[in-house]
This record gives sequence, C-alpha cells and structure tokens, in this order.
Amino acid sequence: MSNARETFQTAVARTVAAMGYDLVDVERSSGGLLRVSIDRLPGQTYATGVSEVIVIDDCEAVTRQLQFSLEVDGVDYRRLEVSSPGLDRPLKRASDYARFVGEPVEVTLRMPLNGRKRFRGVLEALGDGWRLVLDDALGAPADSRVRVSKKAVEAKADPANVTTLDFSLDEVREARLVPVVNFKGRSADDADAIAGGLET
Repeated sequence: MSNARETFQTAVARTVAAMGYDLVDVERSSGGLLRVSIDRLPGQTYATGVSEVIVIDDCEAVTRQLQFSLEVDGVDYRRLEVSSPGLDRPLKRASDYARFVGEPVEVTLRMPLNGRKRFRGVLEALGDGWRLVLDDALGAPADSRVRVSKKAVEAKADPANVTTLDFSLDEVREARLVPVVNFKGRSADDADAIAGGLET
C-alpha cells in the first residue's frame, strides 16, 4: 500500500513541479477521489495570466496534464480534483514557512503548552526554528469563524502585551495562514480562485 501511495504522490509532485506550480497537498480518498491542491510561486510567469493566486485556468491546465501523466504512470483513481489551497492555506514544509514569514499564521501544536495547543500570531524565522509573535487578540484560541483584519495584524501592539511562541516543525500538528479578507479590493479573478477548483 505504501508503494502505491508513493507512486501517486511522486507522479503528482513531478507533474505539478514541471508546470511551475507549488504542490500544497495531495490526498487520496477511499472512494477513489484524488484531491490535489496547488499554488502559484512568487516571481513565476504563467501562461494562464497574471495573478497572485490560483485561477480556474491554472486548475484546468494542471488537471489536463495530470490526467495524461497519471495514465502514463498507471495511477489508479476514479475522480481527480485540482483546486487552490484557499485563504487558509496549510503550511507543511519549511519552504512554506519561509515563504510566509511576516504573515498571520495559526499553529496547532502536537502537545499542549500551558494548557493550550492553538496559537495565532505573525510568523518569524528564528535560526533553525520559527516564532509566532502573539498579542491578546492574535494569540487567543482560534475560532474558524473569526477573521483577523490586516489592520489588527499591522497595529503596533503594546510591548507589555506581546508574547512569543518559539517552535520547531516537528512540534506542529497543523499550521495554516489566517485568512485576511479585503472585500473592497478583491478582483473577479481572486473571487474565482477562492471559490475555485476543478473536478473531473
């Protein structure tokens, strides 16, 4: 079973990377659904146009190429779904953390620290590890319905209220970007990308 898993993951990763996209996640369900999440890389030029986020055309292009390459590699699946990682993009690799330094991030630890596992703050690099700079608003246990505004993140906190959480990746169960929604400035392409995804 592990060899089959490695085969489909390797095949997907190779194809997505060859097209210049970042493979955020790939998972296979028991019903035969192969779900692939992709992102654009900063500084990369794409045939599908200029955008900071994944658009429907990106999902279509990757879907077409994956259908071909997965057939060549003999990967068995029933349905293929290619989508953007969404506003709450997961951070899984060190390169993800490095890319999003300075952004608000929610981290869930494997083991509780002072009775808590979930922390929210601005991500910083720290030598061989990482740090979240927290304050009362950002550090409170997260509720998925709560949105933190960019103004709150950029506001200069009272130094007396600032705390930090230093951690290594092996201490993290899950990490995600905190969604920052700007309804005034969202373009039609951004709205498509947020809702976007393509299933075949």
